[in-house]
Amino acid sequence: MFGRRVTLFRLFGFAVRVDASWIVIALLVTWSLAAGFFPAGFPGLSAGTYWWMGLAAATAFFGSIVFHELCHSLVANHYHLPMRGITLFIFGGVAELGGEPSSPKVEFLMALAGPAASIALGFFFWGLFTAGRDSWPVQVLAIFAYLSWINWALAIFNLIPAFPLDGGRVLRAALWHFQHDVRRATRIASAIGGGFGALLIAYGIYRLFYGYLLAATWYFLIGMFLRGASRASYEHLLWHTALEGEPVRRFMRPDPVAVRPEMSLRQLVEDYIYRYDFKSYPVVADGEHNLVGCVATRDVRQVPPEEWDRHQVAEMVQPCSDRNTVSPDTDALQALAKMRDNNGASLLVTERNHLLATVSPGDIMNFLAAKLDLQGGGPHRLLPAGQ
Repeated sequence: MFGRRVTLFRLFGFAVRVDASWIVIALLVTWSLAAGFFPAGFPGLSAGTYWWMGLAAATAFFGSIVFHELCHSLVANHYHLPMRGITLFIFGGVAELGGEPSSPKVEFLMALAGPAASIALGFFFWGLFTAGRDSWPVQVLAIFAYLSWINWALAIFNLIPAFPLDGGRVLRAALWHFQHDVRRATRIASAIGGGFGALLIAYGIYRLFYGYLLAATWYFLIGMFLRGASRASYEHLLWHTALEGEPVRRFMRPDPVAVRPEMSLRQLVEDYIYRYDFKSYPVVADGEHNLVGCVATRDVRQVPPEEWDRHQVAEMVQPCSDRNTVSPDTDALQALAKMRDNNGASLLVTERNHLLATVSPGDIMNFLAAKLDLQGGGPHRLLPAGQ
């Protein structure tokens, strides 16, 4: 779902990140406020004033989105549901879950936390607007009026019963509660979400015929996003359910590619880096699989090629860490989380400093596809979602 992300800050232990696509919506919101909303509602001010009003309102709006997602995260944290952080992206924000809710109750409360926060913020800003109506500058009142309206609009949109919007999650919680089948509940809620996305796409095309290019583009993009997100959410549940409790030993790859500490850097490059294109290689010594550390290709790049023959792997070895190693009994979902944190790099399977195997995202996905196919799930296009 996401592209390149940058961590802005941490709040209550949650990392708040911004996706590169967020720049598009940030600029668009600022422009639309400065050139359209504020001049239409509060005429007579200078162009420069409208621009700083637009910037201030857009900043506060995205702060409201962070607060909305933070409330989701706090409820999830209360019920011990792991969270990987909050990310702002082109369509707003998302609280990135590290797993699935444990019950319909948790799903219901977590889903409602965000819209409730937005409604409360709307009343807060409306209260500020009302309190200062007769004495505060019109520029400040305009910003408060906008923030009140946009938070209520955000709550209403998110309460639409189209999964994975908050309203769709409330719907899934209800179906899950009455049918006692989270997979079926997710399938139904995802289908409704996909249908709503199709309606938005159709409405966008309809608006395009009447010349509303910008509005049509946004309806189309949001519809496409909802269709993709609803499908990805159902697939996320499938692979989460299928992998939970499966140990790495079920699909780890024995006879791992490893190098020796006495090997020259040239041999490492010619025989391994050019051949396998891994990001790092385990280094073994005193026995075929006695792990002494890892050598990263990024470190090798720091040495000029003409000096490769004069240096050995032993000079570049770094200790392996918990970030790139797992035990054979590690849960597959934990292994996937580590891979995600390491930008998709393979992991070393070790036991008492003994290298047993390697495991890559492809190994897990091949196992997952085979398991779902045998269970009648069909050959899905399954990738570890980043939501």
